[in-house]
Amino acid sequence: MRQRVLRCVVSFHTTAGAIAAERLCHREELEGKLISVPRSITSDCGLAWSAPPELREVLERLLQEAGVEVAGFYELTL
Repeated sequence: MRQRVLRCVVSFHTTAGAIAAERLCHREELEGKLISVPRSITSDCGLAWSAPPELREVLERLLQEAGVEVAGFYELTL
């Protein structure tokens, strides 16, 4: 069984926002991946970005500067 770890999960209002975040993070070589939104949170588009929790501040700044609209930031054990 896979070990559960703490992750920073970013949810989005739109699929376009989720894809834009994925492209931006890959371009900046930030660790993470798109996932289905966990049941414990809600999101309009059903996609979220999962990254190590230590990247939260970097992600907040980067997404804001790029104008990517975010529904919320969460720290969850996945």
